[in-house]
Amino acid sequence: MGRRVAAAALLVLIAGLPAAAQGRSDRVAAWPSSRAPKPLDARKVPFPPYELRTLANGLRVVAVPHHEQPAVTVRLLVRAGAAQDPASRPGVASLLSSVLDQGTTTRSASEIADAIDYVGGALGTGAGVDLSFASAVVMRGDFDLALDLVADIARRPALAPEEIARQREQLLSAQQVSAQDPEFLADAVLERLVFGYHPYGAPSGGTPESIAAITREDLVAFHGTWFVPNNAILAVVGDLTTAEAFAGAERAFGSWAQKDLPAATFPEPPPATRRVVLVDRPGAVQTEIRVGNVAIPRDHPDHMALDLAIRILGGEGSNRLQRVLRSDRGLTYGASVEASALRESGAIIGETDTRSDKTGETLRLTVDEFWRLQREPVSEWELSSVKAYISGNFPLGIETPNAIAQQVLSALHYGLDLKELQEFPERVSGVTVEDIQRVARLYLKPGRLSIALVGDASFVADQLRRVGFSEFEVIPIDRLDLTAADFTRASPPPVAAPR
Repeated sequence: MGRRVAAAALLVLIAGLPAAAQGRSDRVAAWPSSRAPKPLDARKVPFPPYELRTLANGLRVVAVPHHEQPAVTVRLLVRAGAAQDPASRPGVASLLSSVLDQGTTTRSASEIADAIDYVGGALGTGAGVDLSFASAVVMRGDFDLALDLVADIARRPALAPEEIARQREQLLSAQQVSAQDPEFLADAVLERLVFGYHPYGAPSGGTPESIAAITREDLVAFHGTWFVPNNAILAVVGDLTTAEAFAGAERAFGSWAQKDLPAATFPEPPPATRRVVLVDRPGAVQTEIRVGNVAIPRDHPDHMALDLAIRILGGEGSNRLQRVLRSDRGLTYGASVEASALRESGAIIGETDTRSDKTGETLRLTVDEFWRLQREPVSEWELSSVKAYISGNFPLGIETPNAIAQQVLSALHYGLDLKELQEFPERVSGVTVEDIQRVARLYLKPGRLSIALVGDASFVADQLRRVGFSEFEVIPIDRLDLTAADFTRASPPPVAAPR
């Protein structure tokens, strides 16, 4: 009785409150909300001014003055990476990048390391699918040293046999670890399924067999073919003027001789095709799951709309897949979908993992989310949340000279107009709900997704059949061959003799 009287008194009290106070009470009663607070209005963040020139030898140089820090980044991008590896020698670009800074014809490896350490700078090299790079970050007063080091390792690597042997051993050790890593194997199998025998489908780091077979002559040939100024872009970003940047670039790279480049002849990736490969890892308590299909290259006019669509499906700012698999069902700790866009092609790839006995359910729900994005228009709220996230993070990508250099080089590498960087927030804002549904219907292929699984086949096989994936291939993990059409070695690899 006492509670009913108290409740009645409270209703009378609320009824007597001003309308504004009643509104506050209504809002309190509705707390907590299932939606995040509305983001703050976007603040205009201009991209730094830049100037682009081409040297007489064909080297494109972009200078971006950035005076907020007394630092300079020198970053050289060469437009050749794993995709340019010889078909029989995957891993050449990766091995070459690892030895570029291990000595040149004018400096030993220790001299290079001592020079950059003495000024408190950083020097790095690397290779990706479409590119290789060398970069240095130094204080403003050491700009000439940074240019000299980057030019030296890019133009005149010694490729000493002992350094090649040392780096080869490190790569082979990494390969042995990767061969037992379910995440690596799931990624590698899916890339081969999506891209087939297009170079994008080959293991970019090579295989144990190919790494062991690469010779110094292979590295010399790759370097001599692709490391030429008319196949490179240099970004100089930091606390200096454009005149200083271009004068330094001319001094360090102006004598670099250009060469004719071989014609690029890539096969087309195969059309999206449903193929399910299960790598059997007996005793595994969880399954790595990857799904995907071929998509569009980076310079495609639909790239922005597709990027936002995939972020709604499984990326930052929304991630439907994460909500379904983790928040609603408790099937995983994480799930995501990515639209990777390269120079020649691209892919849409979803990934997650789950415990073995939930593999079928998790895979079914993942594929269903691909279907849902096609069939149901996204809400304005979902789209605006993703837009706010991307636009809000854009300033973080142009905070430092190194970050700006990467943004500029990426745009030039993919043949984009640098104005796209200046107009990025406006291009994000211009994507509509109709655009999202249009690109989802065009580029998602839920009925023809390639699927890679790494887990215990004794737990997983029956689940796949129960959820509608009745046709699949089972490959024992010790027989997996990423270069074979059927993913299977003719015989198990030999066991290395103990040392």
